[in-house]
Amino acid sequence: MRISSDFDSGNIQVIEATDPANVRLAIRKDKDSDFYQWFHFRLSGAKGTPCTLRIENAGGAAYPDGWPGYKARASYDRETWFQVPTEYRDGVLTLSLTPAHDSVHFAYFAPYSMERHHDLIARCQLSPLVRLEVAGTTLDGQDIDLLRVGDVGQGKKRCWIIARQHPGESMAEWFMEGLLERLLDPADPVARAVLAKAELHIVPNMNPDGSRRGHLRTNAAGANLNREWLEPTLERSPEVLHVRAAMAATGVDFCLDVHGDEAIPANFLANCFGIPSLTPKQQDLHRAYSTALVAASPDFQEKLGYPTNPPGKANLTMCTNYLAETHGCLAITLEMPFKDNDGLPDPAHGWSPERSKLFGRANLDALLQVVERL
Repeated sequence: MRISSDFDSGNIQVIEATDPANVRLAIRKDKDSDFYQWFHFRLSGAKGTPCTLRIENAGGAAYPDGWPGYKARASYDRETWFQVPTEYRDGVLTLSLTPAHDSVHFAYFAPYSMERHHDLIARCQLSPLVRLEVAGTTLDGQDIDLLRVGDVGQGKKRCWIIARQHPGESMAEWFMEGLLERLLDPADPVARAVLAKAELHIVPNMNPDGSRRGHLRTNAAGANLNREWLEPTLERSPEVLHVRAAMAATGVDFCLDVHGDEAIPANFLANCFGIPSLTPKQQDLHRAYSTALVAASPDFQEKLGYPTNPPGKANLTMCTNYLAETHGCLAITLEMPFKDNDGLPDPAHGWSPERSKLFGRANLDALLQVVERL
C-alpha cells in the first residue's frame, strides 16, 4: 500500500500508512499561509482491502464548519468522481473505502488540473470567435490566460467572467468549461444572442500557481487573491494586478466572479450592495440576474447565501465590491458547493463536474436576460 501526492494539485502528508484500517494523514498548509483544506492524493496497492483513512488535522482547517455533512470524492479513472463514506468527529475527517482497483484518487472536490486547463485553452483558441491573450505571468512563471470572445463593436457591453481566484475551488473551472463550450457553439441561439450584444473577456483560472501547488485559497506568495483588488502588487499578487489592468483598458459593464463555498449546500449569488456608491440600477440588475438564473436552472436558489453587507461597509479589497465601486457595473460573486446541492441532491456523486458544467451553461441564459440593460 502506498499514499502519494507528488503531482499536479496534489496535497497530503502521510503520518503513518502501514495499516490499511488506520491510515493517518494530514493536509499541508498553503505556502506562506495558514490556509488549508484542499486535499488530493492517490492510494495504490490496496485493491479489495477495506481502508480507513483519517485526516487528523481537519479540525484546524480554514473552514471546519464545512466538514459536517461533507463527503470526500474518489475516482479510479480520474474522470468519474463519486462520493465515499465520510465522517467528521473530534477534529478528524475519516474516509472509508474498499478499493475496487489497484489505484484510487481521493480529493476534496474533483480536481481540474493545469493540463486540463491547457487543453481547454487550446480547444477554445481554435474558434474563430476567440482571441487568446496572456494577461501576464504568475510568480511561478505560468501564463494567465485571457480569452476574448466575440467581435469588439461600438455599443457592445464589456462582460468579464473570472474563476478560481481560490485554487481549491475547482468546481469553478468546471463551470467555465461548460460555459465556454456553449458560448463557442455556433449553433447555440443563446450564445449567438449574447455575442450580438456583448464582448466577453474570460479568465478560466486566475490562480495557476495555487492550482498546481495544491493550495486551497492562495497563490505562490500566500496571498488570498480575493483580498488583493484594492492594491495589488507585482511581488505579491501579479494575477490581480494584470487582470485588473486589462479590465481598466476595456471597461467593465458586468463581472461574474465564480467560486466554491465549503459550508453552504447550495448554489447562490453574493451581491455588492454594501459598496459606498451603490445605485438602484446595480440592485435592480442583480435581482434580475438572480431571477433569470432561477428560471434557467433548478440547481439555483435564492434562500441560502451570505448576509448582505450594511450600506457603505463592503470590503473593497474583494473583486466584486472593487469592480462595482470602481466601474459602477453589475458585479456578482457566484458560489457553488463542495458538498451537494441539498435542494436537488445526487447521493452518488454530490455536486459534480458535470453539474458544474451545466450550471455554467445556464448562466448564459441569465446573462442574456440582463445584457441589454447593463
